[in-house]
Amino acid sequence: MARLIQYQGEAGRTGEPMTSRAAELVRGPWDPRRAAFLELFFDLVFVLALTQLSRGLIQHLSWSGAFQTLVLLMAFWWVWAHTAGFTDILDPQRPPIQLLVTAIMLGGLVMAAVAPEAFGRRGLVFAGAYVAIQLGRSVFALLVLRGHEARRLGARELVWFGVSALPWIAGALTQGSARAALWTLAVVVDSTALALRYPTPGLGRASPSEFAISGVHLAERYRQFFIIALGELILVTGLAFSGSGLGADRSTALVVSFATTVMLWRIYIYRAGELVGTAIGAARDPLRVGLPMIYSHVVMVAGIVVTAVGQELVIAHPLAHSRSAWTAVILGGPALFLTGRAIFEYATFARVSRDRPIGLLLLAAAAPVMLHLPPLLAATAATAVLAGIAIADASRARRHPSEPPSPPGGPA
Repeated sequence: MARLIQYQGEAGRTGEPMTSRAAELVRGPWDPRRAAFLELFFDLVFVLALTQLSRGLIQHLSWSGAFQTLVLLMAFWWVWAHTAGFTDILDPQRPPIQLLVTAIMLGGLVMAAVAPEAFGRRGLVFAGAYVAIQLGRSVFALLVLRGHEARRLGARELVWFGVSALPWIAGALTQGSARAALWTLAVVVDSTALALRYPTPGLGRASPSEFAISGVHLAERYRQFFIIALGELILVTGLAFSGSGLGADRSTALVVSFATTVMLWRIYIYRAGELVGTAIGAARDPLRVGLPMIYSHVVMVAGIVVTAVGQELVIAHPLAHSRSAWTAVILGGPALFLTGRAIFEYATFARVSRDRPIGLLLLAAAAPVMLHLPPLLAATAATAVLAGIAIADASRARRHPSEPPSPPGGPA
């Protein structure tokens, strides 16, 4: 997630000259930070991963099932996010980097394939693949980045992923609540290490000056992952519709589900989604802006996974007698998304539009009523709330067409 800027002549700050191998693999100081085709190829694994998570949640639609889905989602997220940071440091056009990213992609494919049984008999396969990816990437960075400042970041990550590997593997060797507790601990370690700036024996905590977020690359990669998540939503919706009849009720449910997807895209991109790179570049402490953006995207993607479950239920049972769990996912998915989107907006503009909390209050107020109405009506209500927020955003954009980002902490 973080990139240490390495200019020509700065290698001496590490205490040793940068090797020719490191100089060959590292992106140059003025190289464009656009996402490479390799990174887009890498993202394809996460279409399967998110689909597997939504399928697993609909099969275990309970609080425990939701919690397990969250733990697995966090594991996938940190594989993706740390790899995105890795390809910001190292040039994805170089064959060794392509080989490593492809190997990580294979590991991610294994994780996605066994995800539905990760809390069952495939736990060791899931945890083993995760630990191998995270430790392997960090070891690779230590080997090839001799003399480069980013090698220090690789050492920090190796220590922290080594710490979290213990509960990951220990949890895989247990069952039931013990596995859930240990994997929760592992996720907490992985999720807080960066926020704590990687305090490491012998190195201390990373200073704010060590972190320089590549705004252009980070923004593009987040947008791409969000599109991947929406792609999973469309995939689940299309498969649910193809497996059901083509009656008027299910066709209406398809239209409502598609409208929800469009609203999620519209709310995300305007305007924080367009200006995230500029906001990072404008911040005095880029990591202070980057961290909320990292965590806000997890919440938004979690909302999309839950929304996918709700849309599948709506298409399969549009006019059935609703259940509390069905109403929870139909309204809860958009609510989770709006929560993450509010955090994202605050990281970009240091404020939250009133329509975000108003939308959350409307969804909460609608829940008791929707418990007694068919799922299609609950989905229509959720879509109407999202549409109202999208309209409010469009109105604000017309009033303030050139609103600049104003990240917390002020400009750099």
